[in-house]
Amino acid sequence: MANHRFQTIKWCQKLTRKEWTIATASLAILIFTLSFISHSHIYSNNSITPPNDWIPFTPLSNAQQKSAFCLDGSLPGYHLQKGFGSGSDKWVLHIEGGGWCNSIESCSFRQTTKLGSSRFMEHEVQFFGILSSDPSQNPDFFDWNKVKIRYCDGGSFSGHPDSEFKNGTKLFFRGQLIWEAVKDELLSIGLSSAKQALLSGCSAGGLATLIHCDDFREILPTDANVKCLVDAGFFLNEKDVAGSPTIERFYQDVVNLQGVAKSLKKDCTSRLEPYKCFFPQEFISNIKTPVFLVNPGYDFWQIQNILVPGSSDPHRSWVRCKLNINNCNSRQLEVLQDFRNSLLKTLDGFNKNREGGMFINSCFIHCQTWMTETWHSPRSPKINNKTIAEAVGDWYFKRKAAKHIDCPFPCNPTCYHMDFIRE
Repeated sequence: MANHRFQTIKWCQKLTRKEWTIATASLAILIFTLSFISHSHIYSNNSITPPNDWIPFTPLSNAQQKSAFCLDGSLPGYHLQKGFGSGSDKWVLHIEGGGWCNSIESCSFRQTTKLGSSRFMEHEVQFFGILSSDPSQNPDFFDWNKVKIRYCDGGSFSGHPDSEFKNGTKLFFRGQLIWEAVKDELLSIGLSSAKQALLSGCSAGGLATLIHCDDFREILPTDANVKCLVDAGFFLNEKDVAGSPTIERFYQDVVNLQGVAKSLKKDCTSRLEPYKCFFPQEFISNIKTPVFLVNPGYDFWQIQNILVPGSSDPHRSWVRCKLNINNCNSRQLEVLQDFRNSLLKTLDGFNKNREGGMFINSCFIHCQTWMTETWHSPRSPKINNKTIAEAVGDWYFKRKAAKHIDCPFPCNPTCYHMDFIRE
């Protein structure tokens, strides 16, 4: 373990400023995941019992035939828990998140992790949140067929092999082929007969959900109720606090390196440079399938990597604020409020879409749908007395309007705010 940490530090020291984004992204997601593992134990002692089922990893049986490989050439895959009762012909798919890689160096590093190789993935996982089989934790989707799609391509399931290097570098940019192989395999085991389906994803998986939402709709029966749920996947194209377009440059590198342009909306790439069409704000209005956005107004990943990346804060005056929003001074809070306002302004058009839904809370957090604590529990974040699960259910089943926008921080006492100092 010590040697692994040393190797990671040495790798980080070699990164350019743009490549540092992926390093901090992976670290933030790792800390975020570990912190919720510990909190799951706390909550389990307060009447929220985690499921006993461990869901095995299933390698894609058609991966070799489809030439669909993780970054290192290993087989991609998923975890499937069959539906039961009235949920037997209903499906919820959840695409895992985990940032992106924008260079040979950062993609090569991912090959040594579960975000770039199935060799490092867990053999079994437990399902929580939107994938839970407990009706008290997941009231609307507990009995559905549930699929967790593992993420190992580094390009939001959008890379293409014709962008791979021919100089001996063994990197496989097969994100689009993985997505197509996943679709084909799931169709062959029951998805083709779905009467209801929900494609969801977190972070980079949420971006993948937006990119592939319409083609998911197209493969299912025309009379099926098909919608898409995007959790913390609406990444803003905003300059950092130093005035630099850090995230724009990073996305440009990702798109160019992995040949992502072919997977992006043609009506967007016909009018803009392809990398700009990796930003949801440029193509969400062209998605025909109904979409629900779950996004915190103070997304810690976006604050730490888009708004205040390390390169924009040479004097480290933002460090404590980025680790805990309660440590932000008045000037920093003004900047964060402006960032939230940019999100809301960008979503003005989407807010007018009658088929769309939103849950924009004022929490300092990132993904919220895959953990019981933030999806649906007595302590979950609420807006208008609705949990995220309740709001999504209202929207999916058309029970009532489901566009919930929170008041600014710190107004919502139900929020779960990540504390990277304490964690």
